[in-house]
Amino acid sequence: MSDTGLRTRLDSLLPSEESTLGYLFWLSRPRFWLYLAGPVVVGVAYAADSPSELFSPLAIALFAYFLVPANVFLYGINDVFDADIDQANPKKDDKEVRYEGGPLVIAAVFGCAAVGLALIPFLDAAALFPLGLFYLLATEYSAPPLRFKTTPILDSLSNGLYALPGIAAYGAIEGAYPPVAAIAGAWLWTMAMHTFSAIPDIEPDREAGIRTTATLLGQQRTYAYCALVWAAAAVAFALVHPFLGGVLAIYPLLVVAIAGADVPVDRAYWWYPAINTVVGAILTMAALWVMLYA
Repeated sequence: MSDTGLRTRLDSLLPSEESTLGYLFWLSRPRFWLYLAGPVVVGVAYAADSPSELFSPLAIALFAYFLVPANVFLYGINDVFDADIDQANPKKDDKEVRYEGGPLVIAAVFGCAAVGLALIPFLDAAALFPLGLFYLLATEYSAPPLRFKTTPILDSLSNGLYALPGIAAYGAIEGAYPPVAAIAGAWLWTMAMHTFSAIPDIEPDREAGIRTTATLLGQQRTYAYCALVWAAAAVAFALVHPFLGGVLAIYPLLVVAIAGADVPVDRAYWWYPAINTVVGAILTMAALWVMLYA
């Protein structure tokens, strides 16, 4: 069976965007679910002292929240305030859905936000600040008055929000924050990942009058920015442990290879969910190895 035929069969098993639930499914960007939930797995793995803590009710609840409801909240806010400019975005034609509005969608977005707030009574103090900061950045990245996504550099910096689920999960299990170098490395990684993901949107954003780090720098200099920030992330993680820095070093090398090979960025961009999943799995397995055998 051809790749096209396989994708068609797989797509037929997924909910149609014509239904409300199907629309919310696609609005939540299922290809990117692990961008929020994956850090929870890594954070729990490095915080846990025993296998039982890996599957504690709190760890499972945090993973479940950041797997789906948090994505509906994050991308729902984004789509509400980007409805006009997304009309010209080609990603909305096949990879994502355009915002359709309606009271049920708005209620679902706010309802998904409330689900996470229900976890607060069960969280250690070390988890509360990163969770609160996640809500702030997830909202103000897209929503007025701050709307970070329309301000170069701040759009990149604010995307540390993707590291916050992992920091919150670590704090919930360990009762303390991760090492400062690990927080810095994770934040830098998310900054570069966000800016790389904005490269395919350079022309649609310019046409819509949206200013981002990528529209400011242009494609080639954005590649350089991402390589430098990813390299800084690798150095930060190396301060925690050389193995971690070595794993993260794949990112600056990969972006240099993509730029040098002149691979279309709108194609390379869709490799990263798989790449990030593999890297996250390596980091998690390393933590489990230390827990069980060190």
